[in-house]
Amino acid sequence: MGGTTDAKDVVVGALTNGKSVVTANKALIAKDLPEIETLLSTLESGTQFRYEAAVCGGIPIIRSMQSDFVGDNIQLMCGIINGCTNFMLTAMDRDKKSYDEALSEASALGYAEADPTLDVGGFDARSKLKILMRLAYGMNVEEDEISCRGITELTKMDFEYAKMLGGTIKLLGVAEKNDAGDVSAYVAPCYVTNEDALSSVNGATNAIEVLSDNLVSSIYIGQGAGRYPTANSCINDIVALAKGDQNLLPFNPTSETKFVNNYESVFYLRLNYRDQVGITRQVGEVCEKHGVSIHSILQNPVAKNQESAFAIVTDKVDYAAILKVLADVEALSWCKGKPFYMPVLRDDWQN
Repeated sequence: MGGTTDAKDVVVGALTNGKSVVTANKALIAKDLPEIETLLSTLESGTQFRYEAAVCGGIPIIRSMQSDFVGDNIQLMCGIINGCTNFMLTAMDRDKKSYDEALSEASALGYAEADPTLDVGGFDARSKLKILMRLAYGMNVEEDEISCRGITELTKMDFEYAKMLGGTIKLLGVAEKNDAGDVSAYVAPCYVTNEDALSSVNGATNAIEVLSDNLVSSIYIGQGAGRYPTANSCINDIVALAKGDQNLLPFNPTSETKFVNNYESVFYLRLNYRDQVGITRQVGEVCEKHGVSIHSILQNPVAKNQESAFAIVTDKVDYAAILKVLADVEALSWCKGKPFYMPVLRDDWQN
């Protein structure tokens, strides 16, 4: 059962009456996790709440986060956690399909939610990322605090520039701990190099990489969308209940880790323009004003005036500074529409 109203009544009612619950409803968990956790703390230990299917379909990432990293220190989680958008991006990049063609095919195969906005807008991935952040860092973050951008603004040109740079584009959920021990997070299209393990994860397949002090790099790959992978995780949870397996802390303990709504990254910017003299100079001046260093500028030959655009890759910089740059550039007379931006996943993307 989906949604956060009737589904909540059913879940709360079952738990209150001492009935264990197995659910795949990530929206409900993300929205009401603290309330569910409080309710569970008042119940007898035999009443279980299991939700493996809520994040990444058939990949056993929930169980792993509950048991395999409890003595470790997770520095970074990043991954492809929405099968529908990964299927679409693969179709747009590899198969050269249009956005509408890719979405239509994803819907026909059952990869898209009933409201595809939840997928293509990044909101489904954000709900999953929030749940993973609680498991990894012991923190409860309001979903609206996590920066969220989907794939609707991507164009054929962005894939062309990504190819020029030696990589591709994936919609990723990313959570990272900084040097001060605080955690930042976002959902966004990201540039990843062809050498990156995530770049070759195509179709509806999901993948999550966890970087930690003890295990270093752990990568989980599997089917993250579709009825059978989801049903498989639900059945596994039901069997675990039947076997009498106990999980007293389904969300892991809480911590004092703080969330910060800012992060550092290399960024890719795409600017559509009306041709005039001095464009690159003005962009350079805006970047200088906000302390943003330009690494490189890319431009394909312009075949049609309406496709006039160039791309900039910055050096590593604060997300907040990029937003200021974009606001100032958008106000310039030659800028056509809202500039597009996306993070570059790795600091060592050139190596």
